[in-house]
Amino acid sequence: MLDYCVLLLLSRESCYANDIITRLKQAELIVVEGTLYPLLNRLKKDGLLSYEWRESTQGPPRKYYALTDAGTEFLCGMDSAWNELARTISLLKSMSPQLPPPPPVSSAASDAEETPSAP
Repeated sequence: MLDYCVLLLLSRESCYANDIITRLKQAELIVVEGTLYPLLNRLKKDGLLSYEWRESTQGPPRKYYALTDAGTEFLCGMDSAWNELARTISLLKSMSPQLPPPPPVSSAASDAEETPSAP
């Protein structure tokens, strides 16, 4: 799923890794560099991404990633699969009874969480 999110971001414009992390965070998906860089390297190795070095006014040059034609084609396939899955889940949810609400947290349990233990 992270592949799909990164490819979606890069389908709009090329980005460098910190931009990708920031945009994912804005979408409430927390990803760290240690997760993102191996993914970017794998997508590049698979021919779905390319990169170019661009000068930065705030430090060393930055590596900007972009979709290749193969990446765009792959993303279209992922998008179709996602839409089909979302449609199927929606149908299943409409056929199933509503899920019950989560049980309330007992006051004893929440008091225990808020009360610090003695050393």
